[in-house]
Amino acid sequence: MKEAQLEQFIHYLANERQLSPHTLDNYTRDINRFFDFTEEQGIPAWSSVTAKQVRQFAAQIHRQGLAGKSIQRSLSALRSFFRFLSREGVVDQNPADAVQAPKSQRKLPETLDVDQIDRLLDIPVKDAVSARDSAIMELIYSSGLRISELVGLDIHSLDLADHSLRVLGKGNKQRELPIGRKALQAIDRWLDYRHELASFDENALFVSSRGKRISVRTVQQRMYHWGKYLEVNGHVHPHRLRHSFASHMLESSGDLRAVQELLGHEDISTTQIYTHLDFQHLMQVYEGAHPRAHKKGKK
Repeated sequence: MKEAQLEQFIHYLANERQLSPHTLDNYTRDINRFFDFTEEQGIPAWSSVTAKQVRQFAAQIHRQGLAGKSIQRSLSALRSFFRFLSREGVVDQNPADAVQAPKSQRKLPETLDVDQIDRLLDIPVKDAVSARDSAIMELIYSSGLRISELVGLDIHSLDLADHSLRVLGKGNKQRELPIGRKALQAIDRWLDYRHELASFDENALFVSSRGKRISVRTVQQRMYHWGKYLEVNGHVHPHRLRHSFASHMLESSGDLRAVQELLGHEDISTTQIYTHLDFQHLMQVYEGAHPRAHKKGKK
């Protein structure tokens, strides 16, 4: 019976909630892991599961080496599963509601400094592909776009007269963003070349050499190519350029709310990671400049 109810939940996720294959795989793996745990513990039915047992499960996968973020995802899957069972009349309460995952250490985003940005964005434009790549990177850095937002742009997403664009972010939320002068110039140049690559009926702003909307993977590969070609330190990828945009904006303006709005973060705590990054920069300046701040061993 437990297994049949689990299969019903996966069917519900796939057909009613229409989750992506990747998200569906994560849910299936997380719930199956908990199913195996209940079998080991001899728990006869989902209605018999207690909050204590969910905590024991979280502790077990933590001991097995799962990071805090992965445990949070597993518990989120369990909460969704028991909500489904509650609607189906299988359980009376959600035993996963009160269980918290251990906090995971927040990794500071890797950024490029301004000199590295200047080097990366100094692409020698000689043809349609290099013009497209230049416009892509200028636009990500200019407007802080997620890669999914970038590849989703259409020609009509742009308002060049108003120096702005409309993007569709997470949760299908639309926001309007400014476009910087350098990005506008790069987009204008790309639009002069675009007809050489784009299919006649293609509305996407950025297209591949096959004429259709460019893929996330192609953007990643092209940025990696230019990072190597222009000898920029470290792995160059779209998220790193977005992080650099956020860090440089916050460093210059100090306006956390404005940066949150530009990035499309629903929760300001997501944006606050850049304040830690900015503080690191301030500490480096302070330790290098203040006469009584030098660490031991430094003169």
